[in-house]
Amino acid sequence: MKKNSLSLFLLFFVFISGVVLGSEILNFNDLWNSPVAELRFFRMLGALFIGGALSLSGMVFQAVLRNPLAEPYTLGVSAGAGVGAAAAFITGLHALSVYSVPFAALGGALVTVLLVLRISRAGGSEKLLLSGVIAGTICSSVLMFLLSVARSEEVAAASWWLLGDLQSVNEKLLLPVIVLTLGIMFYLRWMAGALDLLALGEREAFFLGLDVGRMRLLMVICASALAAASVALAGAVGFCGLIVPHAVRRLYSASHRKNVFAMFIWGGIFLMVCDVISRIVLPGQELPVGVVTSITGGPVFLWILNRKK
Repeated sequence: MKKNSLSLFLLFFVFISGVVLGSEILNFNDLWNSPVAELRFFRMLGALFIGGALSLSGMVFQAVLRNPLAEPYTLGVSAGAGVGAAAAFITGLHALSVYSVPFAALGGALVTVLLVLRISRAGGSEKLLLSGVIAGTICSSVLMFLLSVARSEEVAAASWWLLGDLQSVNEKLLLPVIVLTLGIMFYLRWMAGALDLLALGEREAFFLGLDVGRMRLLMVICASALAAASVALAGAVGFCGLIVPHAVRRLYSASHRKNVFAMFIWGGIFLMVCDVISRIVLPGQELPVGVVTSITGGPVFLWILNRKK
């Protein structure tokens, strides 16, 4: 109970700090009538749900694949979304509507996931993981080709988005992401027992009465939808789905019934803190939030890798 209260208090504190802090520090009166405060409010709301969605996605992938290094981009979601976004910039679709780049990214991510699921349909978790790595490599090659033939201004626009950017969180796109994230979160809480069985192993889950193939497919679709929606809204924000699940399991429990909601809260806190850092670390300049998460996540990734060995 104390941990839950602490996490909610910290969530509120970080959210308000994210609205106040930046290139311009706002006072109390500015919080209610300043356009800057309104923009930062939606930005922090986006960071909360994007971080929560990516953390839930990483939690599911690690349970299904039984691999502590699995995260939302294991199935090529990030690379597939990058191909879609880069194509929108290079073909000029980004100038037609604010929805062009997000929906192109979402389409690329979902197509990649569907192909991976199709290829690995007859295999187990190992084949699913390997198929995702191969798909991500192929998509990265396509992405490099697209960037190499693009004009310099198109490369600059696509590169900023691919690094992960919360500056351009669209209010109209934010609501669907919130609804999707909350819906899948409550579904995962309801199916927490099945996730626990999958984490034990496919053989053990089968003998305990779980339809392993069907449940694994449902969980992968849920995790992929969360990651794809997040990428469509803010670009490629890496390592959030790797760091937060490990931290939450250490703080709370390995039981998914106990840590689904905590996963969402701490994922939001992590990304909001990274966003605040990206705004204040360089005076007069802002870093893409994906740069901050990658700098944070790289050492954690190496630590988990060495610990696993």
